Amino acid sequence: MANAPVPKPWIAEIHAYVAGKSAGDDGRPLVKLSANENPLGTSPAALAARADAVVPSLYPDPDSNSLRAALGKLHGIDPARIVMGTGSGELLAVAASAFAGPGDEAIYVRYGFSLYDIVIRRCGATPVIAPDADYGTDVDALLAAVIERTRLVFVANPNNPTGRFLPRAELARLHAGLPADVLLVLDQAYAEYVDPADDDGSLELAAQHPNVLVTRTFSKAYGLAGERVGWATGAEALVEILNRIRGPFNLGNTAQATALAAVGDQAFVEHSRRHNAAERTRFVAALAQLGNHGIRVVPSEANFVLVLFEGKLTGEAAYKGLAVRGTITRWLPGQGLPHGLRITIGTAEQMDAIAAGLREMAELAK
Repeated sequence: MANAPVPKPWIAEIHAYVAGKSAGDDGRPLVKLSANENPLGTSPAALAARADAVVPSLYPDPDSNSLRAALGKLHGIDPARIVMGTGSGELLAVAASAFAGPGDEAIYVRYGFSLYDIVIRRCGATPVIAPDADYGTDVDALLAAVIERTRLVFVANPNNPTGRFLPRAELARLHAGLPADVLLVLDQAYAEYVDPADDDGSLELAAQHPNVLVTRTFSKAYGLAGERVGWATGAEALVEILNRIRGPFNLGNTAQATALAAVGDQAFVEHSRRHNAAERTRFVAALAQLGNHGIRVVPSEANFVLVLFEGKLTGEAAYKGLAVRGTITRWLPGQGLPHGLRITIGTAEQMDAIAAGLREMAELAK
């Protein structure tokens, strides 16, 4: 007999989620470009609403009705098909828990979001990693991995941590190739950063099919990472299932009020998208000049880029060198990318400083 509570065996296989750092190994505060936060901060309207939020002694609306109504109006979705979560992470977890368990499998692409592995293992299911296509989603590889035990397929679009983007036709082809009893979870955490002309059709798929769930978050373009607000949409029956097992009162008064005001300030969201597109383009162009040093940028539609170090300057050396110069980025050896840094797109001054630092280190490493 055990002398202490024993967790289920699959829990021991989980490696805790590692968040982006905000300080160096010596504790020195650094410019944080490791967590894909919005460098423009938060909408002034949202900040004002946060200051005027309902007193904490009162329970929040358990169903976030006003917020769901606002999201429904913005995106043309019946609020009955929207469920709120404590960040989109809660919704990814409850989706896995609702549809998978011991003996089942769930698929995600190599170099996919590290949380997928956690939420799959948490419910006792087995994660299956499909091969990538140059750091992006390979539809044929995902479909080839589907077997009778497959219950879910997770796809981030744009992908995190690589930034790769799957166009509308490929996403539709993926869905069409899946069995009807496999849930396709489309993680659109960075959707607001994609040019509207390049919309991948995820919300349309979720509106038309009972086996598609789309998740989104307020943590990125809306600049509300600290409030932990996410949402998902799918068929009404699917949303009803997730509502059964999500946390009760999962969004507090302050989170609901702040997010509601943020939805109303789409000018801030558009400003964030345009700023990101301009600075990402400038930064990628600057690093393109370092191609002869073995530095390559993976094409991105998100608010970050994955920079690969395939020459004498290593990913680890670049990570440490940038930290010495005052900026913390995301080095990813734990995700099979020891040669890569995921770098959030910050202000113009921050991106210029990183480009200059990498240029200096690349020259020294020759």
